[in-house]
Amino acid sequence: MNAHRRPLMDRTLPLLAEGYAWLPNRMRDSADSVVRTRLLGRPALAVRGPEAVRFFYDEAHVRRHGAIPEPVLDTLFGQGAVHTLDGKSHRARKEFFLPLLAPDGVAGLTEHVTAAWDDAVRTWSERPRVVLFDEAGLVLTRGVCRWAGLPSADADAEPLARDLIAMVDGFATAGPRHWRGRRARGRQETRLARLIEEVRSGTVAAPADSVLDRVSRHGDSAREPLDARTAAVELLNVLRPTAAVSWFVAFAAHALHRWPAHRERLRSGDGAFATAFAHEVRRFYPFAPFLGGRTVTDLTWHGESVPAGGILLLDVYGQNHDEKLWGDPYAFRPQRFLDRPPEPDELIPQGGGDPRTGHRCPGERITVGLLEALAIRLARLDHEVPEQDLTIPLGRVPTRPRSGFEITGVRAP
Repeated sequence: MNAHRRPLMDRTLPLLAEGYAWLPNRMRDSADSVVRTRLLGRPALAVRGPEAVRFFYDEAHVRRHGAIPEPVLDTLFGQGAVHTLDGKSHRARKEFFLPLLAPDGVAGLTEHVTAAWDDAVRTWSERPRVVLFDEAGLVLTRGVCRWAGLPSADADAEPLARDLIAMVDGFATAGPRHWRGRRARGRQETRLARLIEEVRSGTVAAPADSVLDRVSRHGDSAREPLDARTAAVELLNVLRPTAAVSWFVAFAAHALHRWPAHRERLRSGDGAFATAFAHEVRRFYPFAPFLGGRTVTDLTWHGESVPAGGILLLDVYGQNHDEKLWGDPYAFRPQRFLDRPPEPDELIPQGGGDPRTGHRCPGERITVGLLEALAIRLARLDHEVPEQDLTIPLGRVPTRPRSGFEITGVRAP
């Protein structure tokens, strides 16, 4: 297996330094969009393109169990989460999430979040300065907690929002952000596990068929209820990704500031354009740099090989900026998604494949629905953008505008 080649150098440290640019920099000299490297001490193969997405999500090629690094589990996903499962176990656990993707589920969450946004905007007009990233996290947390049926949703929203954001913000760093994320997860898993035990004992009443009710009753393939800690992990895997939409809200504001011509069409409430705008924000701005899994068997892709037990990487950021797929990938152009809807294995900011059976993020429809509604409200928001540092550093994962996108002079509709 490529035995004539020199041993591969481990590229973990350059990854930490280069962030989103790490794989695209190495893909640049590859005619076939494939790179052989070494990561975390293991041989790795990085691939890109719609065909590569299908290769990556084939369970005969890759498994998730044991593939996600412990620091990511201890901040972003949680130990024992659906993301760590394969095959029947994964599909059984995913049954909890799939009903949330139904149109009425997305609409219900969007209604709660937009109501929380409208309430918040009335208070922003009384403040000299608002950091949109922070406020969006609080709005999204309030909305998702009300929708999920959590008691004391508003009273607990601020500390919970800080913790949910910390879990996302700390998954890809070894520094203080990572330890804040770990502590945040431990705090919230303990709190929500206690809540789930109270629901099961009848001490706390969960609204019928709410997210809280359903996760308290959910069982995997053996149909035994999840232990309270694992149920708390999966409840957080509804709350946390919703709060993470604050990254896309800050990016949407950044896009409207840089390209204000899009504001008028969003203001009009054009639903098709709002959807296209949401897709373009998710394509254009960096969120996940890549996805990874552990190879089940020896694999070869376009002449490059990786042994069983190695790592297969899917270049998410590089694919979303691939000139062969998008023409002018560094132009922000929502119209590209008015010409034709995105193919599922082309646009992959939240993974590829089928969300019903595979590892594509089941909350993607929720992300798009929330971003559509909040982009329209952003476009209608009367405010100023003061001088600030709006650079988006590619070495920071996950990145965002350095200032968090500050606004002043908010005038409530």
